[in-house]
Amino acid sequence: MNPAILFGMGTMLAWGFWIIFGDVASNTIDPEMAAFASYLTATVVTGLYVVYSDASLAVTQRGLLYSAVAGVAAAIGVVSTFVGVTVGSTAVVSTIGGMYFVTAAVISVAALGEPLSFQKAIGIGLALVAIVIINQG
Repeated sequence: MNPAILFGMGTMLAWGFWIIFGDVASNTIDPEMAAFASYLTATVVTGLYVVYSDASLAVTQRGLLYSAVAGVAAAIGVVSTFVGVTVGSTAVVSTIGGMYFVTAAVISVAALGEPLSFQKAIGIGLALVAIVIINQG
C-alpha cells in the first residue's frame, strides 16, 4: 500500500477518535481545559515518539518559527473545535472543520506558488457547496 494512503488513513481515524473523545471531554469539563489537556497529552506522546524514533533532533530558526506558527494555528483549531462541539452538533463541527484542506489548498496556491488546476478549483468549489448544504440542516 502507498505509504501516503496508509498515513492518510491513520490521520483520518485518529482525528475521528480525537473529535469524539474531545466532544465527550468538553461536555464533562470546560472545553478550553479539555483542549489544553488534549494537546498537553499530545505534546508528551509526540515528544516520546521523537526521542525513541530515529527522528533528527536538529533544528533551525526558520523551522522553529514555522513550527510555532503551526502550533498557534493548532491551538486555535483545537479550542474552536472543543468549544464548537459544546455549542453545536459534533457532526457539523467535525465536517466543517475537516474541510481544512480548502484552507490549505488556497494557501498553497496563493502563497506557495502551487498551480491551481481545474480539478483543484472544482474540488474547492464542491467543498464550499458542502459547507452550505451541511449548514442547512
